[in-house]
Amino acid sequence: RPRTPPSPRPASTPPDASACGSACGAVSCANAPGAIFLGAEDGTAQLDVTRFPTPENWTEALDAIRTLTTDAHEFRTLVVDTLDWLEPVLWRHICERDKKKDIEEYGFGKGYQAALDEWRVFLSALDRLRMKRGMNVVLIAHSHVKSFKNPEGDDFDRYELKLHLKASGLIKEWSDAVLFAAFETFAVTDSKTKRTRGVSSGARLLNTERTAAFDAKNRYGLPPTIPISWDEFAAGMESQQPASAEDLLAQLREQAKRLAPPQQQTLKGMVERAAGDAQKLALALDWAGAKVITTTQQESN
Repeated sequence: RPRTPPSPRPASTPPDASACGSACGAVSCANAPGAIFLGAEDGTAQLDVTRFPTPENWTEALDAIRTLTTDAHEFRTLVVDTLDWLEPVLWRHICERDKKKDIEEYGFGKGYQAALDEWRVFLSALDRLRMKRGMNVVLIAHSHVKSFKNPEGDDFDRYELKLHLKASGLIKEWSDAVLFAAFETFAVTDSKTKRTRGVSSGARLLNTERTAAFDAKNRYGLPPTIPISWDEFAAGMESQQPASAEDLLAQLREQAKRLAPPQQQTLKGMVERAAGDAQKLALALDWAGAKVITTTQQESN
């Protein structure tokens, strides 16, 4: 059952929405503190969780968020399950509003742009919920495999959010954490037949960093993978405090020693322009680290 929320913390911001890009973990999200679900997926049917009545239209979905924002309650986490269920509801809303037969009748790309405006309304409502009530927000979505047009080489397939591309980009940009959930798998080659097959350990993991196979990110300094568990996610956020400007400058001085003179000058300019801003110094450190790796690889060849 939902637990009583802590005292308001106006000086801090709750964890920004996490978009889980696969058939992941409504079960795990049910363990989030004081969770209430919004959506029509069956993943929580067997769980003892609190749910809003299934919204029959876009207005009811927004009204559910406004209710949490304005009414007294003890909930601490809103879980939207799932975004790809919600998207057709949004499309139906704008088509009825604009008297269109379907999303394509708007003309090339115009319907999806109109939908994007409504997604912004949705995200703004979630921002108000977070800031006014201090609630966590978790957005769950399925994934599908799409071909990626690689500008630097051969094209390849990768997992993407099962949403229209424009909506997917907007939601990933808005989220503080985009976490790709999957079973841990290994490739095993038979020594006799030389055939390779995938084997799962049964462990479910959250991937927190982007790879060629899927999108992921986080602004909390999480490890590359963590178990699918709200407690693990929360513990990871609490343990990974942003580095101070002084610590970053010390690391930059060490990295500078490993760079060639022209790169050292470039790095010096980046540090000066950062003017003590920890975020900009972190970007400079990322750049320096990439240059060191490149130099090391070239030397080894």
